[in-house]
Amino acid sequence: MSRGATSRVFIIAISFAVLAFGHAGRTALGADVPFVATPPNVVDAMLALGKVGPDDFLIDLGSGDGRIVIAAAKRFGTRGFGVDIDGALVSAAQREAQSQRVSDKVAFYARNLFVTDISRATVITMYLFPQVNMRLRPRFYAELRPGTRIVSHDFDMGDWVPEQTVSVDGKTVYLWTIPKR
Repeated sequence: MSRGATSRVFIIAISFAVLAFGHAGRTALGADVPFVATPPNVVDAMLALGKVGPDDFLIDLGSGDGRIVIAAAKRFGTRGFGVDIDGALVSAAQREAQSQRVSDKVAFYARNLFVTDISRATVITMYLFPQVNMRLRPRFYAELRPGTRIVSHDFDMGDWVPEQTVSVDGKTVYLWTIPKR
């Protein structure tokens, strides 16, 4: 390969790396899922489908910039927290919660979602890949109280049939409820 061709290949490779690690598709070191922002209309649909209200405690797994938790707190007075493995996104979410004046209701933590205590949740929200959802599913059954709602953007949980689905501009939102034991 000529030196010019090698340089072009290198530049293309760097461009792809920048895109892969840019804000819209950010992947933190060790993350199972890249950050892709949930559109505002999908956030609205997720909160509506989950019937989120002021008495709920919402936990957003892979919370990214915190928009779901912040929206729930701002609109409904919902308390809760978000977890994300990317510390920069967690810092951004904390700043936005302060800016939106809901930091007394919400928190954000740089944590692995697989070891985060989820037992307080009355609502879980997530925008994760199917294989991640499937890894979380046994925890949901074991750790969440009956009646806890789980709302997922775009990805299902295998053979666990959702109670309801909503389509929003080509995106699918799924709802499940933890059954009585």
